[in-house]
Amino acid sequence: MTTQILVVDDEPRFLRLVSANLETEGFQILEAANGNQAVELAAAQTPDLIVLDVMMPEMDGFQACERIREFSEVPIIMLTAKGEEADKLRAFELGADDYVLKPFSASELLARVRAVLRRAQRGATATPQSTFSRGGLDIDFARAQVAVEGEPISLSATEYRLLLQFARNFGKTLTGEQLLRNVWGPEYSEEKEILWVSISRLRQKLERDPKNPQLIVTLSGEGYMMP
Repeated sequence: MTTQILVVDDEPRFLRLVSANLETEGFQILEAANGNQAVELAAAQTPDLIVLDVMMPEMDGFQACERIREFSEVPIIMLTAKGEEADKLRAFELGADDYVLKPFSASELLARVRAVLRRAQRGATATPQSTFSRGGLDIDFARAQVAVEGEPISLSATEYRLLLQFARNFGKTLTGEQLLRNVWGPEYSEEKEILWVSISRLRQKLERDPKNPQLIVTLSGEGYMMP
């Protein structure tokens, strides 16, 4: 089945360029010229990946990402000319899976697209253990469904992959470097801020008291564990 990618940018020339480069590699492309269109197409067409520009009028990429995360776990790569660390962290806080600075080469974008799709596929792979339960947390691996105290929890693709690392390594200490390599890839092994933001996001969704976590605990100087 052909992989469908939604490309979103308010600059027609850039939109055509990105779309053409991805089409050349065999991807099926949907296009949106603003954040509102992006949200509508994400809901109606359920693409496999979204390439989302940040700087757009009316609804910017941050707002569109936040809206999409209300109903979808689709992988999202954000594109921006803004290189400030705060903007990068904000993207990950809102649930983006990757963040690419303009200008970039066609080969760089293609590599990022393929890496994010591979990670999403790994996260969707069923494990020999069909379910996992701990402290009110329930994971149905076959259906990729998560619940806390019986209430369904919506996680982004990255958040789900991160949670799987803890569930599959229950009782073991995982270093930050291990988590970054296994969830994001080896090129992210030094991106500690991304991990901090993602674990904080996960705790907000899973823990009864995120300030006193019981499911994902920090071991000072060692890493993290699901005890």
